[in-house]
Amino acid sequence: EVQLQASGGGLVQAGGSLRLSCSVSGFTLEDDSIGWFRQAPGKEREGVSCISSGDDSTYYADSVKGRFTSSSDNAKNMVYLQMNSLKPEDTAVYYCAVGPCVRPWYWGQGTLVTVSS
Repeated sequence: EVQLQASGGGLVQAGGSLRLSCSVSGFTLEDDSIGWFRQAPGKEREGVSCISSGDDSTYYADSVKGRFTSSSDNAKNMVYLQMNSLKPEDTAVYYCAVGPCVRPWYWGQGTLVTVSS
């Protein structure tokens, strides 16, 4: 059974940092792409980052490039999103997902990140 669970969200002041984690089971991370997405109130869901299995590269949205870093530990079936220099605009529910970067097949429950000004 495929299971994904994101954790690590919380309240942080602007300029601060958070590290999100996603545990994955029922999947081999080496064989598929995994990404982070977020959705803020009243906005469309957007991609944040994706570790692509196709070209073995990590992609980031322009809005987070240079501030966020996505990584994985395949032995532990864990994926991480290190978020630095957080801005109020980063406030959203963050989700990890497995599958094609553009259209993942499996989604975990989100974790809420709130950045205060």
